[in-house]
Amino acid sequence: MAAHSLPKTPVTLLGLGAMGTALARTWLAAGHPLTVWNRTAARAEPLAAEGAAVAATAAEAVAASPLVVVCLLDDASVEAALDTAVLTGKDVVNLTTTTPSQARARAAWAEARGARYLDGGIMAVPPTIGVPEAGGYVFYSGDQALFDTHAPALAVPAATRYVGTDPGHAALHDVALLSAMYGMFAGTAHAFALIREEDVAPAALAPLLTEWLTAMAAPHIAQTADRLTSGDYTTNVVSNLGMQTAGTPTFLTTAADQGVSPELLTPYFALMRRRLAEGDPKEDLTGVVDLLLR
Repeated sequence: MAAHSLPKTPVTLLGLGAMGTALARTWLAAGHPLTVWNRTAARAEPLAAEGAAVAATAAEAVAASPLVVVCLLDDASVEAALDTAVLTGKDVVNLTTTTPSQARARAAWAEARGARYLDGGIMAVPPTIGVPEAGGYVFYSGDQALFDTHAPALAVPAATRYVGTDPGHAALHDVALLSAMYGMFAGTAHAFALIREEDVAPAALAPLLTEWLTAMAAPHIAQTADRLTSGDYTTNVVSNLGMQTAGTPTFLTTAADQGVSPELLTPYFALMRRRLAEGDPKEDLTGVVDLLLR
């Protein structure tokens, strides 16, 4: 039998928010039999018109398919939805945003009830689901056999990246990447605030910021990873900790002159000063990572 003619895995999806609805439509478009449930039943009506079966309860939805995908508000919502469902023999894939410790606890909870469990962290927004060229993907961690079994179905909405058997690692990767993103957003907000009252158009600064951050990010990230691995923070350093720390008053004075709060910068500058007091001025900024572990 040709691969394209193989029967598609039936999927149950719990949760029809913006992300859940986007996921649902990609599975329907790919020909997967889909059963959906949402606490607010009206959200299922458009999907019913597109061919989804609508379950009256979460337990009924779980019973309908071997593969159960959960995309709800939080971990408490997951437990509430699955509490009365029979999970024995089910493959549960939880795409709800949670902490690593919650993912590990939920994996143990599901496995104690007879299910295989996989946790996921979605690195995409709803409009990019089902659009491969948009570059979105989902981290998965937990039961590798489950991942291997359902990889074709899981790859329908977005590319997949399996990051290990520890159920908490998908959430950990998710939060790590998003934390870096918010740090970038913080720096970008400060940069725009500096020019806000000046005769500098935000649209003129934007491409300069993009070019600069793109040029700085890749080498900095790679060098930090290499230094953390080797433990050598001083070899081939271009801009050392002593020099960079000495330059921080310029940023703070400029912010004051522009009437801009320095609150997005001062925590990082404080860590730089602490590392300088305890470490070697010839280091780069990698040592700040070690301070955060205390």
